[in-house]
Amino acid sequence: MDADRTPKLVGTVWGLLVLNTLGSTGAETIVPLPRSLIQMVTMGALVVAFSLALALNLRLRVRASAYLFLLTLLLVPSVIASADLQSGFGALFRCARLALFVGTLWLLSRWWDGGTTFVRHHIRMYFLVLCTVAAGALVSPGAALPDLYGGRLVGALWPLTPPQIGQYAAVIIGLAVLLVLGGRTDRRSAALVVVPSLVLLMLTHTRTATLGLLVGLTLAIGSLALTSAAARRFFSWAVLCAAVAAVVFASALQAWFLRGQSEENFSNLTGRAKVWDALLAAHRTVGEQVFGLGLGDKSFDGLPIDNSWLAVYHEQGLTGVALVAAVFVALGGVALLRPPSLARACAIFLISYCALASYTEAGLGDASPYLLHLAVAASLLTEPAPAAPLPMADPPRRRVPRWARTSEVT
Repeated sequence: MDADRTPKLVGTVWGLLVLNTLGSTGAETIVPLPRSLIQMVTMGALVVAFSLALALNLRLRVRASAYLFLLTLLLVPSVIASADLQSGFGALFRCARLALFVGTLWLLSRWWDGGTTFVRHHIRMYFLVLCTVAAGALVSPGAALPDLYGGRLVGALWPLTPPQIGQYAAVIIGLAVLLVLGGRTDRRSAALVVVPSLVLLMLTHTRTATLGLLVGLTLAIGSLALTSAAARRFFSWAVLCAAVAAVVFASALQAWFLRGQSEENFSNLTGRAKVWDALLAAHRTVGEQVFGLGLGDKSFDGLPIDNSWLAVYHEQGLTGVALVAAVFVALGGVALLRPPSLARACAIFLISYCALASYTEAGLGDASPYLLHLAVAASLLTEPAPAAPLPMADPPRRRVPRWARTSEVT
């Protein structure tokens, strides 16, 4: 493979990983898609991604990464807990999927150099996903805003839930804004991504994604404020606009935030707290506490867990919780020790977004968009590879005066 084609193919591999993590359950689509077909497409995408990454990196050159090392260790409790088949053969299948997913990331780590290459791949791929959501809303508004989800935006062409759409929109909005502030893209190109994504985010009524976007951008821009005048100006204008909006549109913002829920329903996080209490109260053996019950569908008694830490505890035990916590400590610690830069700001945004979303969303213990977000953060925090030393030039030949040359004796 020549050097010019490699970046495009790496972007293709990243797009296939994104496709694999879209999931197979969600809203009803305009054209009904059998779940088996969707699973075949998503798993096929992962197999092709691993094969293509291996073809690009036949010499298995990888970059050292604490993030990938910890994800590899996370396979240990996953396999131990899944081996007894308490969660069925599906648990072993999910372990194989996670192994392929982590293996593909290891192969791609060869191109992790602290630059924004994977940030751009991330924005492009998730923007394409959002384009399918917008297309579905234009083709069939009724299917895209169903009463089943309270009129919130869903995927009408591919089964995507409102939290998924909100997550994708919030992440690429934040990254696009940071690229503008860092001078890596122009305002027009960023607006083409930010404006429609912001509209889709508002239509999903996803509070977690909105709060994650605001908190993540605040921390990321704050890390640039001391060295970037553009970041300081943006932060000042953002605070001013937020204050005006809070005063002028207070009632509308409150109605959007509550989504018509009662105070009781809102206080127990739309029923999540009841599931969490039942999960923590369930009897477990010592082995189940340490290693979990095996990789499942992130549910308890048929209800979604919707909390990454409790989902990891349920499926991979306290060992998995410790490893996931170590991921945040490692990435966060490296980010805080780096000097201010655009790469550091993007990493801080992604780490803080995933940390906040982990409270009401599951996915940190299995192949998911959240692990892809953190992989981009790890690529941004990787030190650039040292340049290859230049070959030593031959010393200049000393010219010997004619009178000093020895004559040959014939």
